[in-house]
Amino acid sequence: MALITSMETEKAVPQIERHERADNPDGETLPADFKRTRALSEALVEPLSDADATIQSMEDASPSKWHLAHTTWFWETFLLRDHAPGYSLFNEQYPFLFNSYYEAEGERIGRFSRGMLSRPTLEQILEWRAAVDAAMEPLLSRSDLADLIALGVAHEQQHIELLMTDIKHALFQNPTGPAMFGGAPEPAMSSGSQEDAWHSHPGGVALVGADDLGFSFDNEGSRHRVLLEPFAIARRLVTNRHWDEFIADGGYQTAALWLSDGWAWVKSNRVDAPLYWRGDEAFSHQGWHPRDPDAPVTHISYYEADAFATWAGARLPTEFEWEAVARGQEGEMPAHDPLAGNQLSSAQPPSPCGGESLFGDCWQFTRSAYLPYPRFQPAAGAVGEYNGKFMSGQFVLKGASCATVRGHSRASYRNFFYPHQRWQFTGLRLAKDL
Repeated sequence: MALITSMETEKAVPQIERHERADNPDGETLPADFKRTRALSEALVEPLSDADATIQSMEDASPSKWHLAHTTWFWETFLLRDHAPGYSLFNEQYPFLFNSYYEAEGERIGRFSRGMLSRPTLEQILEWRAAVDAAMEPLLSRSDLADLIALGVAHEQQHIELLMTDIKHALFQNPTGPAMFGGAPEPAMSSGSQEDAWHSHPGGVALVGADDLGFSFDNEGSRHRVLLEPFAIARRLVTNRHWDEFIADGGYQTAALWLSDGWAWVKSNRVDAPLYWRGDEAFSHQGWHPRDPDAPVTHISYYEADAFATWAGARLPTEFEWEAVARGQEGEMPAHDPLAGNQLSSAQPPSPCGGESLFGDCWQFTRSAYLPYPRFQPAAGAVGEYNGKFMSGQFVLKGASCATVRGHSRASYRNFFYPHQRWQFTGLRLAKDL
């Protein structure tokens, strides 16, 4: 997940759109956003033991309590330290432990050492969070800090999704298949008839990138025009049923379907199915359960998505094609609602359910390399580290997943991952030329 973990406050403000919550019909305030987001982080770890919250299953993932602590480090460092007169750090050692990778904020522990932090305990991290939340109260209504607070809220929402995907990967390592939540996943919607399965777009000039209606990250701008050739995009995501057909047809054994790097990845890692598949079962936050054939396929890499598209006689959409359809810039359909779908709004198990919404089931791979838009300039100072320096060797994903906090995404949002990564809720929607 694109992480936002450190900001230089005064220099960052001109680079951040004012947070007006244009997507919030209830007119909730920024202080309410802060409190709701902080509360959701803590509600999601209630089912976890201290041991659950401490383990780290791979270098790409972080322990649950590290996410709780790192987001708190953000508020303490860039709001309280810099803007609350007389504030003293809760613990002088915490900045070293919970900075992520921001050189401007000094030394920190190695990324894969986060799982060695048996102390502070989960309880102590929650005590720190409570103290920071109380200290933040006087700052939440300050208009001069609104942009920075909005950025902090978006940052914590990103870490909520990472918390959910990271703990899923950690629990998956346990051969007993422990469940974080009780019950079983709800059945997905049937994909229905294949008639009118494609939405055609005539092509033309499309306007893409962030507008001025709400908060956005710097990598979403600047707004600019692109030329699209006529294309079509699938109305629904590829499902587990479709993926079973791909496997049965030798998809993972046919080199001609794969990019060279992808084929090398398949062979060296002995990949023969999406992550979390075992026979006819799949692992979720609710443990092992029979795999739903109608659910969108998730936890696949860019390599797998591209190979499937080739096998299906199609391709992946570009990020601009996807965004043009999401914005309704084709003259035939209204814009898709970023609040649609089943993103997280409370402490519940994330589970892709299917449907025609572009948002809410899984992040969708595009064939677009993660590169800067025209006139992009990283912000000065530490804030410039969190997006611009990652624009190499990664691919853009669009939409939102079932683990994305509701309201966090938008049509211009640019998620990005390396082509081999698949522990996030990543899937695909096919496209083709016309």
